[in-house]
Amino acid sequence: MSGREQWGTRAGFVLAAIGSAVGLGNIWRFPYVAYENGGGAFFLPYLFALLTAGIPLLIMEFTIGHKNRGSAPLSYARLNKKTEWIGWWQVAISFVISTYYAVIIAWAIAYTYFAVNQRWGEDTGGFLMGEYLQRVDIVSGGAPGDLGSLVPGVFIPLILVWVIALGVLFKGVKRGIEVANRIFIPLLVVMFLLIVIRAVTLEGAALGLDAFFRPNWDEIMSPEVWVAAYGQIFFSLSIGFAIMVTYSSYLPKKADINNNAFITGFSNSSFELLAGIGVFAALGFMASASGVEVADVASAGIGLAFVVFPEIINTFPGFNGFFGVLFFGSLVLAGLTSLISIVETFVAGIQDKFNISRVKAVAFGGGLSALISLLFATQGGLFFLDAADYFVNQFGIALAGLVSVIIVAWFLRKLPELQDHANSVSDFRTGLWWKVCLGVITPIVLGYMFIQNTITNLTSNYEDYPTSFLLLSGWGVAIAVIVVGFIFAAVKWQKNALEMPKDKNEKGVEQ
Repeated sequence: MSGREQWGTRAGFVLAAIGSAVGLGNIWRFPYVAYENGGGAFFLPYLFALLTAGIPLLIMEFTIGHKNRGSAPLSYARLNKKTEWIGWWQVAISFVISTYYAVIIAWAIAYTYFAVNQRWGEDTGGFLMGEYLQRVDIVSGGAPGDLGSLVPGVFIPLILVWVIALGVLFKGVKRGIEVANRIFIPLLVVMFLLIVIRAVTLEGAALGLDAFFRPNWDEIMSPEVWVAAYGQIFFSLSIGFAIMVTYSSYLPKKADINNNAFITGFSNSSFELLAGIGVFAALGFMASASGVEVADVASAGIGLAFVVFPEIINTFPGFNGFFGVLFFGSLVLAGLTSLISIVETFVAGIQDKFNISRVKAVAFGGGLSALISLLFATQGGLFFLDAADYFVNQFGIALAGLVSVIIVAWFLRKLPELQDHANSVSDFRTGLWWKVCLGVITPIVLGYMFIQNTITNLTSNYEDYPTSFLLLSGWGVAIAVIVVGFIFAAVKWQKNALEMPKDKNEKGVEQ
């Protein structure tokens, strides 16, 4: 059997795992979630969620990939032949996410260019939806579900996104993904540090930081705040959609799994805290300059990045263009490192299942994703993107994480075996804490989240979109990824494919 490619160094793996975890959500989601859920008091449930769900799940996924030496489908098949579909389900989730995530990075590239001379003008919201995205309901009176034509301002940078991402993946794990993350992650941290340093020196920054850090202890008695903390940790760490299983399969036999999980978890949280400081210092400046409260300018998601931040850049006392390039350049780098990891999941899955070369797997898997991403580069693309993102997160990632934990912990009873493996290759051992977290705490919290989300979405339409539109681009996508999981799992493996491979040393020689 051919040997499996490996990371060149432990640092290469850790940087890649951090690169996957640190994405757009760290910058535009975490600050607002913390602010809305108790400010400084939110860090208590957030830390608790990191230690009882985030890191334990990272250890589990690192161990499944490392022990079984394969992509998510192959690793789950080696865990138990009846669970291969979970791996394909997670890979299908990654595939869907890659198609629209690339488009958001394309927006960030365009806005990096726009930032030089603040081309978005004074009406930043109108510019985004009308002039830039040419949203179908604004320019032609269309409705959600209408495609319209391709938007050149999105299409052109989208090509660049795919050229970079697939170019890195063609190079492989060691010479492609590892090298890219060694460049992108330090550059991202330096760029964002510059943003934070500039933001906290602005007039009114203290107002924003006070709003971000001031603890509201009454809030942490609310179950919704704790669910928000677990949700943020879960969606932020790239858990539940095959990435960490795939990346850890490229580790050498002696790999400090437990320590790597803690480093990845706390590095991701540190960047989220840094993002919170930078974002709210800037929001404080904007609120002060406008004579309004921070609550009046605070927002999350696309609105924060592409509407509020351009407004902030407009009112900067100097170096507006430089600050804008730094901010949107940071979004580009954070997005690219995550996109590369997302695409790697289905590239590895295709390679393992169909025994084809990496080049063919990247060309087919990445090429198909790039082709489908054109849907989100149309005038109606934003509506499809919004629905797909919401449903694949709430009823894809979260549900896949819940199902995988329950099956591994309760039905297969594999936690003791996985724990023994992780402890045998790690510098420190986990004990009862790990099994209690995965066997009890995580299933209860994720189960509660899933039930609440299901009730909410069955009783009211997300964003008041038409039911027919949601059935196709929301519920349809969430169901389709499960169906794809079973279809691919039904395909027979080639002879000896489920046998464990030999590893390659740094010179590429099997050992």
